[in-house]
Amino acid sequence: MDKIKLKVLGLSYSQTQSGAYALVLEAVGSEHRIPIIIGSFEAQAIAIHLEKLKPPRPLTHDLFISIAKKLKFGLKEVQIYKLDEGVFHSRLIVIKDNDTMEIDARTSDAVALALRFDCPIYTTQEIIDKAGLIINLEGEDAEEDNNQDDKGKKQSSSSDKTTISATENLSQKSIEELNDMLQKAIEQEAYEQASKINDEINRRKPNKK
Repeated sequence: MDKIKLKVLGLSYSQTQSGAYALVLEAVGSEHRIPIIIGSFEAQAIAIHLEKLKPPRPLTHDLFISIAKKLKFGLKEVQIYKLDEGVFHSRLIVIKDNDTMEIDARTSDAVALALRFDCPIYTTQEIIDKAGLIINLEGEDAEEDNNQDDKGKKQSSSSDKTTISATENLSQKSIEELNDMLQKAIEQEAYEQASKINDEINRRKPNKK
C-alpha cells in the first residue's frame, strides 16, 4: 500500500442530510482534503476528543483503549485503503508483542481510535485521486488577511449557496458547470456537496485500463 499521511481537520455539519456530518481529512503536505460523511454518534466521539472533553462515563472508543491497555496491545496505524461506491473502507493495524494484525473497521471508528491512540492515519494515492478536493491554501490565507472585505464576501457567497445546493440535477450539468459548482462548494466548506459534485465529475472521466 502506497501510504499518504492524513490529518484530521475537523467536522462540518451536513447541509442536506439531517444528523450527518462531514469528517474532513487533509493529506499532509498537500492541498487535498477528503470529506467523509459520518453519523452524529460517530461525529460526537471524534468531537469530544478534538475538544479535549471528558465524558462522565467512558465511550465505546475509550473502553477500547482501556481493554488495549489491560491486554497490552497497541494501535500502530489506521489505513483507509479502499473507496467503493462512495464508501470508505478502513483497517486497524494492531500490534501485540512482535505480532501485527489487521482488523476491519468503519472509517469513523478507525479515526476516532487513531486520535485516542495518537497514531498516524494513512490512505492511498488512488483514493486521493478519487475523493480528494483541492483547496487553494494561498487564497484562504489572503482571505484571512483581508478582514475588511469579509462582509462583502459573505453577502456574495450567500447567493452562491442557492446555486450549489441544487445537486439533485448534477447529471444534467456540463463539466464546466460542475467544476464551477465544485469550487464554490469548497470555498464555502460545503464538503458534503463538494464530494457529490466531485463524484459526478469522476463518473464522467474515461475509465483507465
